[in-house]
Amino acid sequence: MTTAQPQELDVQPTPLALLLLGREADPRSERGVECPGDLPSPSDPDLVARARAAKERLGDKVFVLGHHYQRDEVIQFADVTGDSFKLARDAAARPEAEYIVFCGVHFMAESADILTGDDQKVVLPDLAAGCSMADMATAEQVAECWDVLTEAGIVERVVPVSYMNSSADIKAFTGRHGGTICTSSNAERALEWAFEQGDKVLFLPDQHLGRNTAVRDLGMSLEDCVLYNPHKPDGGLTAEQLRDARMILWRGHCSVHGRFSLESVEDVRARIPGVNVLVHPECRHEVVAAADQVGSTEYIIKALEAAPAGSKWAIGTELNLVRRLANRFAPEGKEIVFLDRTVCFCSTMNRIDLPHLVWTLESLADGKLVNRIEVDPETERYAKLALERMLALP
Repeated sequence: MTTAQPQELDVQPTPLALLLLGREADPRSERGVECPGDLPSPSDPDLVARARAAKERLGDKVFVLGHHYQRDEVIQFADVTGDSFKLARDAAARPEAEYIVFCGVHFMAESADILTGDDQKVVLPDLAAGCSMADMATAEQVAECWDVLTEAGIVERVVPVSYMNSSADIKAFTGRHGGTICTSSNAERALEWAFEQGDKVLFLPDQHLGRNTAVRDLGMSLEDCVLYNPHKPDGGLTAEQLRDARMILWRGHCSVHGRFSLESVEDVRARIPGVNVLVHPECRHEVVAAADQVGSTEYIIKALEAAPAGSKWAIGTELNLVRRLANRFAPEGKEIVFLDRTVCFCSTMNRIDLPHLVWTLESLADGKLVNRIEVDPETERYAKLALERMLALP
């Protein structure tokens, strides 16, 4: 009887394995997922010293951006914090920075690359940090939708408006077809502009922001809106429905904001008498309708800054930001709670942790460029056109 001798295997990591490790990217997908639950325990304290040392070595060559939804251990190293568009503009205002390290998700880093100079390099610490909403609208799906609108005989009357939370491909589609980009802060003005160009809007990719803005801000009815489902033939709509609609909403949503429900609002009002409910416009329409105030992340922060001492607030947005605001305003006697009882962090946003940031900064300090986000020139050209239309809005 003989025993087979073990052989050395030339095992190469698969693209999926590299993607999960955050060392490779899938250019056709944001890789966004839903993953409610608590965060892992804080990183090794030694990493704080390593991150600080690497950042000091880089000096003015690096500019670190931190989105509001990032965890505290990452935010402490951000040169500026804000929402996705504010951060992209902040990066563009720092032409002396060779490296832009974007602690956010993939579409945000793409926007920063579009708006910064050709000699600047945008880096995402984990290439698997995507956005579930952005992943819900692919270039192929949107092109097919445009064909459906063409067959319905209405495409000449449709103006695309895409939320900032979309891929560079979708922004480029929007620019190519005469549309504009919007943020949660200026969605109303963007829709007003669009209806000055045509009588129908294709709103991508967040159905809730589109519906809430049309109904709550522009006074439309829910019947003016139809929902295009890219997974159904012709979007699940008839030509007559498309012709009758004013707002054609893409079937996409934020995995965090979409979790909040009317029951969440009713429950918190019962538990905390006198509470003010403040939610993000990416929440469902019934949640927005039941809230006391609605606004972007920047609006939420400013509202709490202006709130009187002793006031009570239930916030419907990502938990990292809510918890940070609760700690910030506790000394002023402001009670701030998460709207829902179920903990739900943005799982892909939280992929940017301290180990990934340390690896990124140390690599750059050693002269090794890692995880660069680069938008191809043709896509950048039309995406920038759509962004410039937004910037030109009064």
